[in-house]
Amino acid sequence: MTIEIKAPTLPESVPDGTIATWHKKAGESVKRDELLVDIETDKVVIEVVSPADGVLAQILKKSGDTIVSNELIATVTEGTVAATSKPAAEKKVESVATESASAEEPMLSPAAKKIAEENGVNIDNLKGSGKNGRVTKEDVLEFVSKGKAPAAASTSSDTSKRVDMSSGRVEERVPMSRLRAKVAERLLQASQSTAMLTTFNEVDMAPVMALRNKYKDMFEKTHDGVRLGFMSFFVRASIEALKRFPAVNASIDGNDIVYHGYQDIGVAVSSPRGLVVPVLRNADHMGLAQIEAQIREYGLKAQDGKLSIDEMSGGTFTISNGGVFGSLLSTPILNPPQTAILGMHKIQDRPVAVDGEVKIRPMMYLALSYDHRMIDGKEAVQFLVTIKELLEDPARILLEI
Repeated sequence: MTIEIKAPTLPESVPDGTIATWHKKAGESVKRDELLVDIETDKVVIEVVSPADGVLAQILKKSGDTIVSNELIATVTEGTVAATSKPAAEKKVESVATESASAEEPMLSPAAKKIAEENGVNIDNLKGSGKNGRVTKEDVLEFVSKGKAPAAASTSSDTSKRVDMSSGRVEERVPMSRLRAKVAERLLQASQSTAMLTTFNEVDMAPVMALRNKYKDMFEKTHDGVRLGFMSFFVRASIEALKRFPAVNASIDGNDIVYHGYQDIGVAVSSPRGLVVPVLRNADHMGLAQIEAQIREYGLKAQDGKLSIDEMSGGTFTISNGGVFGSLLSTPILNPPQTAILGMHKIQDRPVAVDGEVKIRPMMYLALSYDHRMIDGKEAVQFLVTIKELLEDPARILLEI
């Protein structure tokens, strides 16, 4: 029985996808729920698995091909036939073909083979000057020096690598992933289509750090291993500030302003494929433990490429924490159609004036980038000051004052 493998149904916001990587070859045996192929979209990477045990009969869409929703990409023949169970006669034919093919290939010394592979040289284009036509290291170097290597490399691989043999300088060209290309497009769009400004402030993190140190063990024990971090305090402080300044929680849709009566907080997360922003839905109804658990789950999914499109859609406000990478100060870029984004940074001991005395305190710079078309400077500054005051006196978050 032949089973059709189709691309999944993509959301309306994702018109098409690209075949990224096939994890099985045509003719190989597959098991039920075994990963067959990764499909990369503008937002996430979608995994397609085998619906049954059998053999991957055909691959109709190769890596790099563009596909749309429910498009046929492969077929699986249901059964338990192993890809390696071939008749002896077929194996013999393959063996003879392999031997004849290897006989036609030019002989390479180990050093010559290594240099040829590093430079993407097609060995069929090489002429050997050694004994019995053996290709030597000097033959490969001469071929590369004549500038023929780049052309050969472009036909043998999707990525081209060019080497200057005199200095050993390497350049590698690889295609940009759809996700990174989309991120770049959105960031460029945000900088060109919004009147973006950034206001700064600093917060004394000593009160939050003292509270965290005092209760972190009890918190982890009470909430089944969930650790108390700083991000949950910033999320809760942002929620209270958003309630007081609704314009910061709004978005612009054409000539209309959309005020949201809820707080869906996006948390910028770094992943191997690029920056992603999963969303904490109805964050205003979540406690510190729920926020920490959800952020940790999103972080693990991002590293494994398991985030779904629904988990990254929407959001009314975004928080980006460059401090985990050591950033002391930055200007975060808006995440359209949102009108503001909060940037957290590294906590650093600095001398500050406290009650007329100079003391060393753990300080963090905060940055709020906002769309001046929607938010006035006064509102932006007051919003950021509110977050500062809530964090410097965490009891106010609980009391909502």
